[in-house]
Amino acid sequence: MGKPQVRQQLRSASGPGDTRGPGCPVTGHREPRRSGGADERPLNASSQPGTLPEEAVAFLRTCAVELGWDTARYRQRRTEVLAEIARTGTYAHTLPELEIGAKLAWRNHTRCIGQLYWRTLVVRDRREVHTVDGVLDELERHQEAVYQDGAIRPTITVFAPEGPTTPGPQIVNAQLVRYAGYRQPDGGVRGDPANTGLTEELVAAGWQPRSGQFDRLPVLVRGSDGEGWRELDPTSCPDVPLSHPDHDWLADFGLRWYAYPTVSDMRMEIGGVSYPAAPFTGWYVGAEIGARNFGDVERYNMLPAVAKSLGLDTSEDRTLWKDRALIELNAAVLSSYAAAGVHLVDHHTMTDQFHRYTQARRRSGEVVHAEWSWIVPPITASATPVYRESYDPSVLRPNFFRG
Repeated sequence: MGKPQVRQQLRSASGPGDTRGPGCPVTGHREPRRSGGADERPLNASSQPGTLPEEAVAFLRTCAVELGWDTARYRQRRTEVLAEIARTGTYAHTLPELEIGAKLAWRNHTRCIGQLYWRTLVVRDRREVHTVDGVLDELERHQEAVYQDGAIRPTITVFAPEGPTTPGPQIVNAQLVRYAGYRQPDGGVRGDPANTGLTEELVAAGWQPRSGQFDRLPVLVRGSDGEGWRELDPTSCPDVPLSHPDHDWLADFGLRWYAYPTVSDMRMEIGGVSYPAAPFTGWYVGAEIGARNFGDVERYNMLPAVAKSLGLDTSEDRTLWKDRALIELNAAVLSSYAAAGVHLVDHHTMTDQFHRYTQARRRSGEVVHAEWSWIVPPITASATPVYRESYDPSVLRPNFFRG
């Protein structure tokens, strides 16, 4: 179960500079391409939802197709749901409805290249859980369930929904595992600059900082009984130290990243019902770590150091030193995860799989919903089949939203 929870009252959800994490909730998730307000808006900013009865009925029509209901079953369930809404102001999904709703939320998410695996999703129904301790206990169990000897099972744990008068629990961290970012007197950051705000909140709440480059942050939860945090057991999501198959010096940087992402700050919406806490685990595409987390100037910014160690001319961009350093960083990520036996996919394999998936859907007359700028990888984009494609970015429901 990991370390005991330390309960503290916190002043606010997040501090200044807190980046709220990726746009994709699952497999193939990526750190934000832009900073600021654009990534903070709900994904459906241009497509407002209908009333709760309208959303519920629309979802039940989808259930009838996906779950094979006949007309009588659909009409009976519609009558039950509308009566429950009239009586209570909301309604409860059956387990089959919750399961298909979560799977469709993944398939419909336009920023996720991993949506092709939507049918494999494991749904953990924990809708009875709403307290801080209860949520944190289940987060420990979630990590134990998804990771076995390097294999990663796509899994979502669904906590209590938002009700007419109750907000439902909330996980503040963008992901269950994040590294601290410590602001330095010279204006720099030690650790991950994406997490300075959350780091400062947790320090103010009593968490003891360690001032390292890769210090794991506790998970902060709001529940029906207040707010609290806990350091989760790291053995259920171990770090992978980075080395390079051809350059021994890369290991001297001490780089590492955690085995898999569990996106935890996005709400899932199914048939008008909102689930504020629905942490979702997938696996990494290598470029997310090598190109974005370590390569971005706003993150660990490792390209200059890698280029120097490679002996590259960094005096001007036309020498392509950034490109060459970026490729070697990504080679290190792929090699290190393979050596550790942790599942991770390269961006060429992932885009090939997504391309075959979208082509099959189109042949069957379906419209593929995706955002091109989030599907195309951050390196060697034009060498992948998705670069030449176009997609419909319209947002469907069920789905995941931020804000």
